[in-house]
Amino acid sequence: MIRILLADDQPLVRTGFKMILDAEPDMAVVGEAGDGADAVRQTRDLRPDIVVMDIRMPVCDGIAATAQIAAAGHARVLILTTFHVDEHVVNALRAGASGFLLKDVHADRLLEAIRVVHAGNAIVDPAVTRGLLDQFVHRLPAPGSHDGAAGQERLSCTTGREREVLALVAQGLSNAEIAAELVVTETTVKTHVHHLLTKLGARDRVQLVVLAYETGLAGQRPPS
Repeated sequence: MIRILLADDQPLVRTGFKMILDAEPDMAVVGEAGDGADAVRQTRDLRPDIVVMDIRMPVCDGIAATAQIAAAGHARVLILTTFHVDEHVVNALRAGASGFLLKDVHADRLLEAIRVVHAGNAIVDPAVTRGLLDQFVHRLPAPGSHDGAAGQERLSCTTGREREVLALVAQGLSNAEIAAELVVTETTVKTHVHHLLTKLGARDRVQLVVLAYETGLAGQRPPS
């Protein structure tokens, strides 16, 4: 059974999510919080497996709450928000969130994401990664700049193929989609992702996305 805490300042939103999640045989909502501080407290007391977290909440926002929850290791955090892209997205991922979805996501996608995060993996909505590129591409380091050189140095331990995979991960593609793009097996892609996590010291797939932005590798818009 996947134990879930819902953190959102809108009671109707929490009620809607609770109805969807409690209808699943392998999920149970064990608590609800209307602000970030209460989410941190309830996570500490109830020890849920997953916290479904909104970003903009009173008292303590979802980013600060996520950082505290992730640092304590009490639960994994899946961010759900109405905001397609702003700096809160990157900040939430850096704070330790294991996933990021939009609130208009289909119920089946939400359920899948919760199961993915519970299994120890990470998930980022492709619409979010596309928006991140649109918003932050102008801030990425130029190839010849000092920051760009530093980013390339960080990636120097990776192979050319691994960098190709990393760029596709940053576009929000799944392992199966990356395999189709590179004409390799999904198992091969999983191996490359594992090597990237190890070589770059990343906790999960989400951190790989952030690293791709920080090193300038995600400088091209994903294909439509």
